[in-house]
Amino acid sequence: MRVPLSWLREYVDLPATETGRDVQATLVSAGLEVERVEQLGADLKGPLVVGQVLTIEELEGFKKPIRFCTVDVGQANGTGEPQEIVCGARNFSVGDKVVVVLPGAVLPGNFAIAARKTYGRTSHGMICSGDELGMGDDGSGGIIVLPPEYEAGTDAIELLELVDEVLDIAVTPDRGYCLSLRGIARETAIAYGLPLRDPALLDVPAPNAFGHPVKISEPLGCDRFTARTVTGLDPEARSPIWLRRRLQKAGMRSISLAVDITNYVMLELGQPLHAYDRSRIQGAIGVRRAEQGEKLTTLDGTKRTLDAEDLVITDDRGPIGLAGVMGGAHTEIDDTEGTTTEVVIEAAHFDPISVARTARRHKLASEASKRFERGVDPLAASAAAQRTVDLLVLLAGGSADAGVTEVITPSAPHTITIPANHPDRVAGVEYGRETVVRRLQEVGCDVYGQDELLVTVPSWRPDLTDPNDLAEEVIRLEGYENLPSTLPKPPAGRGLTERQRLHRRVGRALAGAGYVEAPNYPFVGEHVFDQFGLAADDPKRRVVKLVNPLSEEEPALRTTLLPGLLGALRRNDGRGSHDLALFETGLVFHPRAEQRIAVRLPVDRRPTDEEIASLTAALPEQPRHAAVVLAGAREQAGWWGKGRPADWADAIEAARTLAREAGTELLVRAGQYGPWHPGRCAELAVVLDGEEKVIGYAGELHPGVLKTLGLPARTSAMELNLDALEQASAGVVKGPRISTFPVATQDVALVVDKTVPHADVEAALREGAGELLESIRLFDVYESEQLGAGKKSLAYALRFRAADRTLTVEEASAARDAAVALAAERTGAALRS
Repeated sequence: MRVPLSWLREYVDLPATETGRDVQATLVSAGLEVERVEQLGADLKGPLVVGQVLTIEELEGFKKPIRFCTVDVGQANGTGEPQEIVCGARNFSVGDKVVVVLPGAVLPGNFAIAARKTYGRTSHGMICSGDELGMGDDGSGGIIVLPPEYEAGTDAIELLELVDEVLDIAVTPDRGYCLSLRGIARETAIAYGLPLRDPALLDVPAPNAFGHPVKISEPLGCDRFTARTVTGLDPEARSPIWLRRRLQKAGMRSISLAVDITNYVMLELGQPLHAYDRSRIQGAIGVRRAEQGEKLTTLDGTKRTLDAEDLVITDDRGPIGLAGVMGGAHTEIDDTEGTTTEVVIEAAHFDPISVARTARRHKLASEASKRFERGVDPLAASAAAQRTVDLLVLLAGGSADAGVTEVITPSAPHTITIPANHPDRVAGVEYGRETVVRRLQEVGCDVYGQDELLVTVPSWRPDLTDPNDLAEEVIRLEGYENLPSTLPKPPAGRGLTERQRLHRRVGRALAGAGYVEAPNYPFVGEHVFDQFGLAADDPKRRVVKLVNPLSEEEPALRTTLLPGLLGALRRNDGRGSHDLALFETGLVFHPRAEQRIAVRLPVDRRPTDEEIASLTAALPEQPRHAAVVLAGAREQAGWWGKGRPADWADAIEAARTLAREAGTELLVRAGQYGPWHPGRCAELAVVLDGEEKVIGYAGELHPGVLKTLGLPARTSAMELNLDALEQASAGVVKGPRISTFPVATQDVALVVDKTVPHADVEAALREGAGELLESIRLFDVYESEQLGAGKKSLAYALRFRAADRTLTVEEASAARDAAVALAAERTGAALRS
């Protein structure tokens, strides 16, 4: 909404020293979004005057038509002699009044005017177009031709209102009343504490039976319709300069006098209006729903096929307009032929939802629909019709018909009950009852009561529907900037859940291990499961599909984190980052065996536990997973030595890192699944409720998968169920105990069959060593012919320590021997000689 400051001052007596910037700051403080203040004519300098064309000489011999004119500018040039001006425009004649800029003036754009020789003559000034004066293109494409009543030499800067400030306000959908000068003036008056001259306070005649007949067949779509008639209009009357300039400043184009007046009143009062040529209306004006397939040619010349939900204006022939959106071409006022002498003014109130749907259905946004769909004051219709009639009588020489038609569907005003201290509790500031009542009355509410206020909402504020809306009005008018900055106080005893704590610990641990978090969208296409080589009956192929996916290529919710992570790795590798270690923790989604329809939860109360449980049961299962992907170098080469590429062991170590954070013992053994290399895949399991449960896999990805997905060679990955890892934990993770006694180290090398997993040997050693064992580490794997065919040597470093004493050599050796004995019993291990 563009608001000229000069127009705004007609309704509010702003201090003369207040600039547009000052008003902008005040309105922003009151809650309006004033995006900018446009300075019109800021760099304009006179003399700029009205001139009368005395003679026109056509100059020959040039590539384009050139005219040498003499123009009477009165005493503006200091001599009273005619001004000689060269001009190329051709839309004016001898005797016309035009706008002349004289030497010494400066036009917008810092364009200085001086006498200069051109086309063989000397031009002492310039005859101006609207575009040259910063008025914009008025559609004529030529020189401004003024009405004949203005005297030569009159100051054109004041006449054309070229110097002004325009506030450009972004009106939010809930503040439809601000799409009018009346609404902006009310906000300005409240903000400055000044009285408002309400332009809607007019003397309106009572309705009678002599007006143009109106029949409302759809009272829910149109609850108020006012019709007024003006006769005896001068078809040659044109919009005066002040009217055209105000429309221009407000961003609208001048069309014809009758249309300009309806647009002007709409901008002034916020009530859209429509003017019909009375001679083109047959019978009564009606309002009804359209019949499916009906045709209507709108004012933009487009023939439209109507929908059964469209609200239309009709006469005896059929539709003559889309209600609240745009009129029809058959009843428009014909300005080209100048034959319209009688008009019928329509000022109605239409259902906002109906207008909005019609405008979107036909892709036909208009100034009227923009206001109706945001809410128009229904009580302003009769005043807007009267204002339009008054202007037509004043400017077009018409006569107001005595008939006044007003069809109204009775409705009660909206009332809200609100505790007097409700705004105080919402804002955390003690305003007091007196301030609350005063602010609500300023916005137009009627307020009754003491501790409990009964508030009647004004007709122009349909956005005020509940106590919080009223509280917002009090708070914004008292100033958002006056609200104290206070931190919320959480209730005692509430903090992060164990699941949330584990999630954070896992993120910190992986980041500390050199991984970079790479969150991804939770959407996948089902083709990715084929690329991963998953079996046809694999549970991960059962997906939850979205009804309205963001992309048709990814219509399902993910059942694994790897597609997104591998996609991020591929993109980064393709852009030159080849040494990558990425991780993500997030939800995956599995459909439930029994599909249920989610219940609609109430909004007027807290849902019950049963309702929440029913809603939860209708949602898919959403366990939290953690995953990592690695490619390139894991350790960089440098002066310190050679680097090391990332491999399957790093992926397994990432899983062990997560298990340590959860305080869970992770079982790692050879496995085979989906996208992983069959010989370099580890199966990850935990003991849950006394049974082993597989929770994920880690290792190097299959070469075929790498080729299909375009990934670097030897890419490794790990994914596990983080929730299952938490369930298998022993509870709160305990910090390590620091002993003051020295450690005793014993190394053992065991020869076992190649088929024996290291994890089995380590488990036996750990159990056999007993409580004195502090840690065990595999530091060497050795194979040779000396060991025998099918044999390997595993070397372990065992650290023993007691909490209460220094261990003797005999105690450490006994614990080592017990560990070796149990390993020999379970795995067939033998000490390497």
